[in-house]
Formats: sequence, C-alpha cells, structure tokens
Amino acid sequence: MGISYEQADKALKAAIAKAQDLDLKMNIAIVDAGANLTAFARMDGAWLGSVDIAIRKARTARFFDMPTGDLGQASQPGGPLYNIEHSNGGLITFPGGIPIKNGAGEIIGAIGVSGSTVENDHTVAEAGLKALT
Repeated sequence: MGISYEQADKALKAAIAKAQDLDLKMNIAIVDAGANLTAFARMDGAWLGSVDIAIRKARTARFFDMPTGDLGQASQPGGPLYNIEHSNGGLITFPGGIPIKNGAGEIIGAIGVSGSTVENDHTVAEAGLKALT
C-alpha cells in the first residue's frame, strides 16, 4: 500500500508547521510509493525555483529508497554513483528528501522540501516524517 491522502496531508501540515516555527518559506512535496505527487504546498513567498526541487527530492528519495543526502554522498566525483543525478529525468542529490515508511517498515512514499539551506530543508522534511510515526 502507498501513502494515503490523509497521511500525506498530515505530513504536509506538520512540515508546514515546522517551517513556520523556523520562519521559513518552503515548498513541500509528498509522493506515493510509485513516486506520483500526492500532496504539495508552496508557502507564500517560497522560491518558485524550489517547486521543482522539492518534487524531485521526494521522487529521488522514493526512487532509491534513501534520504537524498545519502545518495549525494555516493554521487560525488570519484564516488560509485557519480553523475547519477542525470538519470531518471533529473535527480536531486542533496538533503531534503526522505522516504516515508509504514509501521511494518515498508516504504509507502517520500517527502521532499526545498526553500532554505539543505539543513533546514532536511529538518522540515523530518518534521513531516515524524508526524506519521
């Protein structure tokens, strides 16, 4: 089973609340197990260029079932996955995308966040994830 709309909405709202707590303007995307966009929010004033990045972070996290920052470590020059970001129509390999698992540990989707530093993007994505655990 993939993430339900209700779960995606819960994660989205938690991520928005965290972004507001940090006084950030973010784009937040939730994809299902098939990497299809399930929920999205562009907070007022969030960068337009980050819309695509948030969606690609969520899709990348689901395509490879790992946080995008972890994939980024392996995709550095000389790394085993160098240049992987050019596959699948373009991936994002820096922090801010995290797979979402159900209670049985199965991946049901992913969250992607963009609009600030990669550290803040990851923090806001984690808040969305934690709302479902």
